[in-house]
Amino acid sequence: MSGDISNIGYIKEKFLNDFVTLITDGNGIILYLHEDYAKIIGVTSQEAEGRYCQDIIPNSRMHIVAKTGKPELGTTFQMKNGEYVVINRIPIKNDGNVVGVICFVLFSTMVLTTAKAANMINSLQGEMSNYKPDLSGLRRAKYSIDQIIGSVPAMQEIKGSIYTIAQTKSTVLITGETGTGKELFAHAIHQISPRNQQPLVIVNCAAIPTELFESELFGYAEGAFTGAKKGGKVGKFELANKGTLVLDEIHQLPLTLQPKLLRVLQEKEIERVGSNKSIDVDVRLIFLTNKDLRELVNKGEFREDLFYRINIVPIEIPPLRERLGDLPILTQYLINRLNQNLGLNISGIDPEVLELFQHHDWPGNVRELEHILERAANRVLSGTLTMDYFKNLVTRLQTAVPLKKEGNVLVAAKRNAECEKILVALAQTQGNVSQAGEILNVSRSVLYEKIKRYQIKINRSAT
Repeated sequence: MSGDISNIGYIKEKFLNDFVTLITDGNGIILYLHEDYAKIIGVTSQEAEGRYCQDIIPNSRMHIVAKTGKPELGTTFQMKNGEYVVINRIPIKNDGNVVGVICFVLFSTMVLTTAKAANMINSLQGEMSNYKPDLSGLRRAKYSIDQIIGSVPAMQEIKGSIYTIAQTKSTVLITGETGTGKELFAHAIHQISPRNQQPLVIVNCAAIPTELFESELFGYAEGAFTGAKKGGKVGKFELANKGTLVLDEIHQLPLTLQPKLLRVLQEKEIERVGSNKSIDVDVRLIFLTNKDLRELVNKGEFREDLFYRINIVPIEIPPLRERLGDLPILTQYLINRLNQNLGLNISGIDPEVLELFQHHDWPGNVRELEHILERAANRVLSGTLTMDYFKNLVTRLQTAVPLKKEGNVLVAAKRNAECEKILVALAQTQGNVSQAGEILNVSRSVLYEKIKRYQIKINRSAT
């Protein structure tokens, strides 16, 4: 799009038609309001223009679309006079940036007639033809390698290897604890691969009932069983042909189906349920799991031959507790994303909170960090996230398992060393917590939290 988005004459010429009711700029400032809808609200178009959308329309979401850049299609909206309308809110972009939002009415529940409905359907059909290219992109990667945030050596090594791995057709096995972002890595591999213009199909093996697994993966032929769709059904392998198929939680794949998957990996062909006709498929497979497949093989819960066939290119994502150095940049990235997705204005996070984060084990990994930040952000909406919004985490740390019961040797060693440094600093300052904090380069409140956590008794007898 070219032209000045702030020029209302240009916008009217470019975007206005009979269905457009509202246009705002990228900050939610009204540039145009249809006269008929202005009357319902009780203002004139001239009075509305130049004002913030929520000041005129309190339940407006135009500013949300401006922040997220995501269209909201076919949503219902109740106007001040009680009338319901079905509307689209579409972001206007220039060089990838949202510079405005346009809203137009699809249906009005009070004025819809047969003739209008026919005209509206014709209009919608034309609109849908414009969206077809975007709809085809829904089966493409949503995340890129730039969204893999990490500066510690382990993460840099993985990111570097992804560029090489993506250029081949080899099967990839991505392992890691829950919440480490395994699917994000799968998206990144597809996005920078030669297949990035082809489908990316993701299947969660834990979400498919056992009896439907085979038909979901391989499809079925017409008449394969009672109730089978006429003409049969295409399975996920065929949908992903020429592209990438991601099988998440592969450890949940039933043992009875594992031999058939093994055959597909070896022969590069499938058979639909109820058919004896082979269909060639060219699919790059990526498997995800949070389980130790070798252990499952030893227990007889996963086929050994299938394990070796999918473990061609292994990628192990480290848990967050092993990459604590990434916490500052990860936290800021997640805050920026929350601002964009939720329409918030969080400016940053207090250093004391980041220091607190360093002493949590993060069993839920990056997903847990995101949820903790979102919970805090919903309490403050704007400004800085301070310790006041993370009291639940402080309580959890204070009631953590004692060090002698710690299962992770490295974490225990780190905490014992920290405890020792605190004791030395307190001894040097004769129990003065503020001065000890200066020696340790931490705030007084953070040091008190650590003292409570490690149950350190302060000796002030010398003062």
